[in-house]
Amino acid sequence: MSPTPYLHAPTFSGLGLDENLLAVLPSLGFESPTPVQCQAIPLAVAGQDLLVSAETGSGKTLAFLLPCLQRLIASPTTVFGTRVLILTPTRELAQQLAGHCQPLHQHCGLRMAVVTGGEDFKRQQTALRRNAEIIIATPGRLLELLSAGACDFGHLTVLVLDEADRMLDMGFSEAVLTIISHCRSNRQTLLFSATLNHGGVMHMAKQVLKDYQAINLNDRYEVHSNIEQQIVLADDHAHKLKLLAWLLSHSNEDKALVFANTREHAIELKKSLQSQGVRVGLLHGELDHSERKRTMALFQNGVVKALLATDLAARGLDIVGVGLVVNFDVPRSAVIYTHRIGRTGRAGKKGQAITFVTRADWNLAASIQRYLRQQFQLRQINGLLGQFDGPKKIKLSGKAAGSKKQTATDKKKPTAKIKIRHRDQKNIGKRKQPVHKPDQ
Repeated sequence: MSPTPYLHAPTFSGLGLDENLLAVLPSLGFESPTPVQCQAIPLAVAGQDLLVSAETGSGKTLAFLLPCLQRLIASPTTVFGTRVLILTPTRELAQQLAGHCQPLHQHCGLRMAVVTGGEDFKRQQTALRRNAEIIIATPGRLLELLSAGACDFGHLTVLVLDEADRMLDMGFSEAVLTIISHCRSNRQTLLFSATLNHGGVMHMAKQVLKDYQAINLNDRYEVHSNIEQQIVLADDHAHKLKLLAWLLSHSNEDKALVFANTREHAIELKKSLQSQGVRVGLLHGELDHSERKRTMALFQNGVVKALLATDLAARGLDIVGVGLVVNFDVPRSAVIYTHRIGRTGRAGKKGQAITFVTRADWNLAASIQRYLRQQFQLRQINGLLGQFDGPKKIKLSGKAAGSKKQTATDKKKPTAKIKIRHRDQKNIGKRKQPVHKPDQ
């Protein structure tokens, strides 16, 4: 593994791509490559294994789609079987990838199939039998199709692991490795992740990549420079509900994404906002596939202005036009925070991220800022100011002074003291002698 220098290419024509691909890019709105595309595409076109990390919205999808299509165009074959396999963690991501890939692969005369859970199994078997050269799949369903003998990866040219850290977090490690064991060993592998600070990602990279190049454009200290990050202080849950309703009703943005830490909170938010006449959608892991697709379509088409979501939606979803992200609940870590706010400020556009912070949340919010080495702007909403205006004293770390965590011992109730008579103190710790009573 060795780092790569920054390559600057003002246009896609300098990246070694076929004229058919170059011809269709402007019509799709792609005029010039992003930094990750400048670095990854030439190396991938040359057949190099890659380990790539870049922030959300940086253009990673095109950074692996274009080299994959280029490899197929440059080396046509009559051999039956899949030649490009792209694994991604969720159904929504798979559908998004297919949407990006469709105009490109059709223009080049290539066939594609999408394999995810929640869809008809037999129909997917039929699609694979039609010799789809490109498969975009989630690990769980693809493993089922492999077990049914519906897949042939003996002639695979390129394997892509997209959002690898997310797949590992979702428990797909064994499934991914099993799928890879069915792939041709002499293949190219491209592993893309939002971060390389994930131990599982590096462990998998060592198992599946050969003589790879690392491209790391994700410096946590410089992420999301085009997003205005703010904190709004709140007294309690009820106060946060009022703040959220005000923000959504006064925002000029067409689309807002609101994150809650739990499904229950997200459902409660939907009921509260709908009672106030705000049109919102709901996205969480317990929704069935058809309902999730319907919700996403309503949001993307602007039928609903706000989407309430758990962290299911925080990774990889490319929703065009999200101008505002609201953390109703402070995320549990800086990594989750980064992924959440990455839904806005994409493709060079400006975005805004607002986090509600109560007294109980202060130290967690301070830890996130300390980790990212950033200071979020404190915002006040006139007419909705609460009693909590921040800790009276703050440590150098940004945390509230005098806020030591209570230990398990501290939490125990104190036991009542037992008074010992003075005459008995000298007998403490001595064995009591048996009393012999006379026979009756």
